[in-house]
Amino acid sequence: MANDISAAMPKILARGLMALREQTVMPRLVNGDFSADAAAKGDTIDVVLPSALTAEDVTPGATPPSPGATSLEKVQIELSNWKKADFYLTDKEMMEIDAREDFLPVQASAAIRALANAVNQSIHAEYTGVYGLVGTPGTTPFGTDATAATAARKLLLEQKAPKENRYGVLDFDAEANALDLSAFADVDRSGSASARIEGEIGRKYGIDWYSDDHVATHVRGAAGTSLVKGASQTGSTLIADGFTTKPSVGDIFTINGDEQQYAVLAASDLSGTETTLTISPAITSAPADNAAITFVDDHVVNLVFNRDAFAFANRPLAQSTQEMGLGSQIMSMTDPVTGISLRLEVSRQYKQVVWEFDILWGVALVRPELAVRLAG
Repeated sequence: MANDISAAMPKILARGLMALREQTVMPRLVNGDFSADAAAKGDTIDVVLPSALTAEDVTPGATPPSPGATSLEKVQIELSNWKKADFYLTDKEMMEIDAREDFLPVQASAAIRALANAVNQSIHAEYTGVYGLVGTPGTTPFGTDATAATAARKLLLEQKAPKENRYGVLDFDAEANALDLSAFADVDRSGSASARIEGEIGRKYGIDWYSDDHVATHVRGAAGTSLVKGASQTGSTLIADGFTTKPSVGDIFTINGDEQQYAVLAASDLSGTETTLTISPAITSAPADNAAITFVDDHVVNLVFNRDAFAFANRPLAQSTQEMGLGSQIMSMTDPVTGISLRLEVSRQYKQVVWEFDILWGVALVRPELAVRLAG
């Protein structure tokens, strides 16, 4: 039996990775260019963010000028997600693994699907720090025209997001609306037949469009008639008053007299009707005392972003192809396309064999200015 298991493990692991590649939408779209060294849950990875530079005049001379000091900002990603899914294989399924090159047992496929769902959901959950928003909350975009796409493109440009590697991820309702629009579907207007033939939007308006069933929905926490409390407030904190319910993380608001949109990163408990908000981006122009604050209503968080907005770090777990105590065997493998590492462990129990996939990863929104919510 041990020999059968050893022969089957790399086949199941490789086929599992192929299935995971197909089902994990978000990891294929965000930045995952990080070291593949083995790690453990709780380890952290440093992501270096670029600093702004200014082009300077060149003045020829005998002595070259010293380069200016550059302070690089780092964001740490904690490998906080360690998920597993296990299953059993029958003797018949073991035989089919050897006999059929593309065979993946039903339960193994279900285990991969469960892990793919967890990975996708964890990346979507990082939307809370995205402060740019277009569209109408509560109204599915692309119902009558493609203005939501052009508005998202415009806001990304205003927020200085690079034009390359832009992606849009929609829920199924928004995708269905888009596929019905001539701007997306007509070959003579879109330059591609993929919408009509494959049922896929493809690349439109400089954005590659995808759909995912894990697109988040944000429920606004803030209630009441909120006002800025105190003049001369700037920076990443804001004292506000007039709440009957404090804002939730991920709430978006604007301040009267300021066109900038802000996202709530944290909110202190109410002191009467007052709370202190931690926000992004920082306020640069102090609002007036008692300036009205308007919060965005509940909305589906379709996302349009450059890949560098999010950082996804997935590390292989420890492995051993040798038999361990109680007949356990462990093997890890990394997908060369997505960089996702998956581990398979096989444990012999009393009269049965348990197969278990597990995966370790971390994710963070590292550059919120490179992403936009397309509200639905």
